[in-house]
Amino acid sequence: MEVMAVTAHGGPVRWWGALIFLLALAGVAPTGWSRAAAMEADLHTETIVAWEHYIALTEARIDAELALEGDERFLAQDFRDDAAEARRALLTGAVRIDRLQTRDADGDQPDVPKGAIHHWLGRVLVPGVTLDQLMHAVMGAVPPHELQPDVLESRILEQEGNSRRVFLRLRREAMFTVHYHTEHDVLFTRRGDGRWSSLSVATRIAELEDAETADEREKPIGNDRGFLWRLNSYWRYQQVDEGVIVECESVSLSRSVPAMLRWMIGPIINRTARETLTATLTSMSDVLQERAPLELPAAE
Repeated sequence: MEVMAVTAHGGPVRWWGALIFLLALAGVAPTGWSRAAAMEADLHTETIVAWEHYIALTEARIDAELALEGDERFLAQDFRDDAAEARRALLTGAVRIDRLQTRDADGDQPDVPKGAIHHWLGRVLVPGVTLDQLMHAVMGAVPPHELQPDVLESRILEQEGNSRRVFLRLRREAMFTVHYHTEHDVLFTRRGDGRWSSLSVATRIAELEDAETADEREKPIGNDRGFLWRLNSYWRYQQVDEGVIVECESVSLSRSVPAMLRWMIGPIINRTARETLTATLTSMSDVLQERAPLELPAAE
């Protein structure tokens, strides 16, 4: 929901509305002001349609990359102009994070009415482990809440072959903390010798109100503060001499940010997304270096 300007120019009333909006999102706007209206964010059909279009374009590119059997390229990074430089840095232990943007056939950025899409690519080396050890760990031997710092609780709801349906309790932090109950469909796929991929699609995302209190409850799905409406994660795992490269391509949908606040909120959103993905990959690397060989010892 966008803050409406009473005046025809960006004068005091407009900025006052923006301030109320910001305070309301943090839950501290004074009672009686536009707090409730500013906090609400309905997920509209046109926003969902735009998201599905963006995901279709993104997955078409991913599927084309993964279909190249026998190609030396496998990671999403391998198809970028700076692939060689990025791989060298990665093998020295650096965590690399890049912001992505899917475009249509005309090279245009798809419009997302009343919403915003956040698209990031991150990768890390997990040294000293084999791909078999790592996949055994991430497919269930080491649960997500032990791998990722923003996952507080996790459990497998259903499991069949390489498919999983999992529950995650998430905590996301930016200017303030938000908790979620989420469910995800996950599919792991072997892509040939030394290569795996996985896809995780959030099928249910419920923001929690009064989290971690006796009054904790789920907000109506699609009628919350709008920080996280959709979340897809595309993972690739590749064996190299030094260990296993883990790459995560994350795409999420949130409410749009009012134009008068983008100069201030935009950098915070981007910095938080970058820091969150960095923390996730760093934590995974640290935990898997220690745990993966213990869960599945290398064959003698």
